[in-house]
Amino acid sequence: MIRATCLVLLLTLASTTALAADKGDAAAGKTKAYTCSGCHGIEGWKNPYPNYHVPRIGGQNYEYLVNALTEYRKGERSHPTMRAQAESMSDQDIRDIATFLAAITP
Repeated sequence: MIRATCLVLLLTLASTTALAADKGDAAAGKTKAYTCSGCHGIEGWKNPYPNYHVPRIGGQNYEYLVNALTEYRKGERSHPTMRAQAESMSDQDIRDIATFLAAITP
């Protein structure tokens, strides 16, 4: 019984550590995300043409941000400005930015 409990505890700790390793560095993300605020940090900002709403991304879900930036980088999402921003990002850059943005209280 004690062996089974120890095994469960060990597996739980290992999976928690693996999940934490997937997250990025919020301090590095803050530095890397400075250009994001140019559009996403302005209250009520709309792109002039074509006219569309620019979403606020501070406080957004970490996984959503990682998936969105990865899809922009791969060309699976079709916004030219976001594609241009994301195509030079590494996986680590994306994790860092997502960690920083997800921690913001909206």
